[in-house]
Amino acid sequence: MSPSHSVTPPTYTSIPISVSGSDAITRSIKNLNDAVSRRRQWPEFASSLDRPDSFSAALTRIRTNANHFRVNYLLLIGACGALSLIGSPGWLVVTAAVVGLWLVIYFFREDPLEVWGHHVSDWAVLVGLGLISVLVVWASGGLGSVLLGLVVGLVLCGVHGLLRNPEGLFLNENDAASQGLIGPTSPSG
Repeated sequence: MSPSHSVTPPTYTSIPISVSGSDAITRSIKNLNDAVSRRRQWPEFASSLDRPDSFSAALTRIRTNANHFRVNYLLLIGACGALSLIGSPGWLVVTAAVVGLWLVIYFFREDPLEVWGHHVSDWAVLVGLGLISVLVVWASGGLGSVLLGLVVGLVLCGVHGLLRNPEGLFLNENDAASQGLIGPTSPSG
């Protein structure tokens, strides 16, 4: 007779990945460059401007252009925020460094962050970067000018979204699928 034994299902665990800090930063910078490279060409951004026919057409234009020119708008708003600090170049550099930290350490990071061999949670990264940002804004005294620059950037994007006629805009497959214009394709058989 064979001994009776119970069969236990296998358990799966994640494999810890150890990535050096410089590798993580390099990959984050690559991801940032990839995101910026998805911007639309500036001549396309500046072409085909006219007045909308109705209020509903204006809202449709703003929504369509916001989706299509998302990266361009973020770059424009960031440039306006940076230009608002042009009068104090030291704080402009410090603010740019803080924005760079946000982009590299929080938004475009793929791997868990490790500091001196210890895993740092996303919550701790968020709180730390938030505190650094508040300290920089408080120390620079430039909150008003930065907010003014960001508002000017938002207004410029809104005016562009209103005046840019979205007729004839090219959508790639990912954009069309995310907007529900095309469905998943099935293999022909």
